[in-house]
Amino acid sequence: MGSKLDTASAWWTPDVHLDRRPFLLGRNAIQAAMRSFFAARDFLEVDTATLQISPGNEAHLHAFTTTGISTSGERAPLYLHTSPEFACKKLLAAGEKRISCFAHVYRNRERGPLHHPEFTMLEWYRVGETYETLMRDSAQLLGLAAETAKTKTLTYRGRSIDPFLEPERLSVAEAFDRFGNIDLLATIAQDGETDRDHLAAELKQAGIRIADDDSWADMFSRVIVERVEPQLGFERATILDEYPTSEAALARRSPADSRVAERFELYACGVELANAFGELTDAAEQRRRFEAEMREKQRVYGETYPIDEDLLAALEIMPAASGIALGFDRLVMLATGAPRIDLVMWAPVPDYGS
Repeated sequence: MGSKLDTASAWWTPDVHLDRRPFLLGRNAIQAAMRSFFAARDFLEVDTATLQISPGNEAHLHAFTTTGISTSGERAPLYLHTSPEFACKKLLAAGEKRISCFAHVYRNRERGPLHHPEFTMLEWYRVGETYETLMRDSAQLLGLAAETAKTKTLTYRGRSIDPFLEPERLSVAEAFDRFGNIDLLATIAQDGETDRDHLAAELKQAGIRIADDDSWADMFSRVIVERVEPQLGFERATILDEYPTSEAALARRSPADSRVAERFELYACGVELANAFGELTDAAEQRRRFEAEMREKQRVYGETYPIDEDLLAALEIMPAASGIALGFDRLVMLATGAPRIDLVMWAPVPDYGS
């Protein structure tokens, strides 16, 4: 690619667009190939509303807020969704069995080489099938993206993987032990309650800095970011599996170990690509988890988002299912060799500040 990509010129100037265009054509080809992939497996593609009464209830996700005004002038807060997940689960409750969705989603406080305020999420759901099936789907899509882009590798910042190799599967507890010499599960009770002081002692012994006001979740995240993620997805993709239940607000508990949940994340070239769940369908438990997440959001950021009561009602009749969200733009980046996420977007969001 030419040097115009590194200039301050706007993306729509002809010379910059000419340099961006190969990435964009690659994006279109990969999206078409993925649509064919799901159609061949009897998935129904759905299109969900962007405006929602709740943008999601995970503590560290930040939404864009707007105001809905009725014909009579009444005002109510609305949010641009951070994921189509809630709407997709309602469709599963309505009776759909296999659905896929390419959705524009919106996350505030996020911008950088791998983050953009508006991006494309590919989500798909399988009723009556385990989340291990999603692992196979994910591995196939890595190969499909590379094949479509006419490359044998996925690359980012000079590092490459072979997308046709079976991904490594690694539990979070194994990763903490391997990369930090930390016994994570010893800090979690069988009911999922976490022991902050025990984890603090483990981190001190491992030489990882902690603050007096760090919560268990703060320390967990620090180990993930500093010790675990930099080691994932090299030579082949990595599936990081079995997150603690406290770090998997929308996933059901593992039947093998109640301390962990059926949640995995997919990594390639050190980049997180996807987040998957064996879906939680216990409405009462989901409410408790959402409320806990919002208490944490209030503690850290001084704000909360509403809980979607319709979602909780839908969970009462939603069948057992597994679901996954994949950052489509990121996968396109790795397949086409683009160095930044905005280069694989036809019309990026204008920069509104540092």
